[in-house]
Amino acid sequence: MNTNNLSIIHTGTIIEDDTLTLEQLCRTYGVQPDWIMRLVEESIIEPDGREISSWRFSGVSLVRVRSALSLERDLDVNLAGIGLALDLMDELERLRMQIKISSHHNSRF
Repeated sequence: MNTNNLSIIHTGTIIEDDTLTLEQLCRTYGVQPDWIMRLVEESIIEPDGREISSWRFSGVSLVRVRSALSLERDLDVNLAGIGLALDLMDELERLRMQIKISSHHNSRF
């Protein structure tokens, strides 16, 4: 993933296989590593790797960090609220996809 272009990602599905290091993720969003570590502690994002120095973050984590940052900065939501809000948004998206699939399947009959 080209880290020079990460700031232009706003919505949509990330399909790239590349991952970001903790440093790259922090630089992308202008945040401190301790903020990212708190997101990991709250299970808002899940890095690959056991040691902090080997953490790698997927495109899904990139989107969740962006959303978490918006919730915190724009709406003053705390980390527990961010986790809940993102989980609910994920569930809503999953349900929308189920409805879409079900509607498509039913329209063929």
